[in-house]
Amino acid sequence: MFNIKTPLLILAVIVILLILLSPTPEGLTREGQSALAILAMCFILWTSAAIPLSVTSLVAIALLPLLGVMGEGEAFALFGNRAVFFILGAFILAGGMMASGLSSRIALVFLRRFDRSPKWLISGIVTSCAFMALWMPAHAVAAFMFPIVLEIARALELRPRESNYGKALFLSMAWGCVVGGVATLLGGARNALAIGILAEKYGMSISFAEWVMAVFPLTLVLALVVHLVVFRFFKPEIDNVRPARVVLERKVKELGRMSATEKKVLAVMLITVAFWVLLSGRLGLATIAIMGAATLFIIHAITWHDVEKYVNWGVILMYGGAIALAKALEITGAAKWLVTSFLEPFQLGPFALLAVISLISIILTEAMSNAAVVALVLPIAFELLDTGVGLSPIAAVFAVAVPAGLAFTLPIGTPPNAIAYSARYHRLRDSLRVGILLNIIALLTFLFIARFYWPHLGIF
Repeated sequence: MFNIKTPLLILAVIVILLILLSPTPEGLTREGQSALAILAMCFILWTSAAIPLSVTSLVAIALLPLLGVMGEGEAFALFGNRAVFFILGAFILAGGMMASGLSSRIALVFLRRFDRSPKWLISGIVTSCAFMALWMPAHAVAAFMFPIVLEIARALELRPRESNYGKALFLSMAWGCVVGGVATLLGGARNALAIGILAEKYGMSISFAEWVMAVFPLTLVLALVVHLVVFRFFKPEIDNVRPARVVLERKVKELGRMSATEKKVLAVMLITVAFWVLLSGRLGLATIAIMGAATLFIIHAITWHDVEKYVNWGVILMYGGAIALAKALEITGAAKWLVTSFLEPFQLGPFALLAVISLISIILTEAMSNAAVVALVLPIAFELLDTGVGLSPIAAVFAVAVPAGLAFTLPIGTPPNAIAYSARYHRLRDSLRVGILLNIIALLTFLFIARFYWPHLGIF
């Protein structure tokens, strides 16, 4: 039987060899060329899933020292990146909620509000995730909602990777977190990072209220778009979600009154969420997540046996390899070469430059962390502004930071996508085909708001 995966593997090998054997372009180092070759190979394998995503990432991280992009110690050390440990902590916290039965109770409360219809439940998930991501990191919202959505999917007896409604549930969770996370300075580190770079370069700043005024309309539109697009592409095979309420009520009844273990897990989750909201800037999301997870073991709320089945090591390996590759693109100058090579041939006006910067940011964020995109693209954008193009630095901050937060396609784009993918209810091609459409709609909506709404705020 013909297997499409074999030609794709061959294609990936051919592409990496062609790039490696080609003359090194002017302005690009040999190490940068090798990094781009690995990126091209990974893009083919990640998007086609010809081999497991985690295996592709492992191959990438092995090729970095083999091709002389960076040293072996440096390459493998990047598996210790904070994002990897945040996801690990999130999985353990979610496992604690699932194992203790707490997620069943919360899922039941959630269903009681949104069990009118399958469409109403999706609306509830998108709205809840987007709203919470206004006030806490989108990563944290996904970590909190994941066990609740998983409990609902299991109660509805949805078949992983076969059920359209199962796909809709988890993609709605991830994308709700994404669209909410761009609207305030609390939704992700990239926004604060961008403002910090702005202050260092120009001595200017953007207040919390100014950020919300500029971006919140985008979140409102995209939350509605996510709801409509999910239901357009993943039409539910079930008529109502009330059976899930019945199952969860029976399960909660069997659990009886809230146990001491559930109370411990709930207390740790609430404290962890509070720390994410109030102290993540000082302590870091990953540190808080790991300390929260460790606390569950310290107070004997869970055992490793309870949660090990909820830790998706494949996603963790995938994310670690992707971070290592992104770092390689940065330190070799390959990413900068790509951006400048694309822009240099054009003489762009203010709006055209804003559009191109936004396009580059939304493309790069699917393969790099959004904070890395800001750190890479924003200084380049500022250099272009200094040539007298007529675009304000504040507009450039929004043009980089906001699209950098709108990763809809790949699990490596942002932790909410990775956490949703770890449930194994949807395939990569599901998020890819719909995510690309969302990327296009998000970019066009952002540009429309920038062109016609921002002038009233004095931004553009």
